[in-house]
Amino acid sequence: MEEVETIKVRGGCHCGKVAFEVRLASSITVQHCNCSICSMVGFVHLIVPAKRFRLIHGEESLTEYTFNTGVARHLFCRVCGVKSFYVPRSNPDGFSINLRCLVLPQNVTVIEEQFDGRNWELHAEGLKHLSGSDS
Repeated sequence: MEEVETIKVRGGCHCGKVAFEVRLASSITVQHCNCSICSMVGFVHLIVPAKRFRLIHGEESLTEYTFNTGVARHLFCRVCGVKSFYVPRSNPDGFSINLRCLVLPQNVTVIEEQFDGRNWELHAEGLKHLSGSDS
């Protein structure tokens, strides 16, 4: 399958200790999840394959939180507390980027979807394709 043309976008936490770049298509789809943690922190998911994500700096500033199955690796800046990205349970081969933590160019179209994370077990399969190599 043909690789999608991408642009490089930067992001990071509030204090700047954690910075990353991600390669995105000119049209992206994000999910607003209603699970307990996403609802509380306002995380807007942009799931990407690991090969499209690069941590620029700040690995030493990240701290990890896991719960329930322990598969998802919630990563926070230990200085400002912002979770700008993490490894999601639904896509352990990729990253979920918080759309709110990206410096998004104006020419990127954002399509927003609702995701029923409260009933995660019933709907998680619908996210698996987002971290695939063709995404």
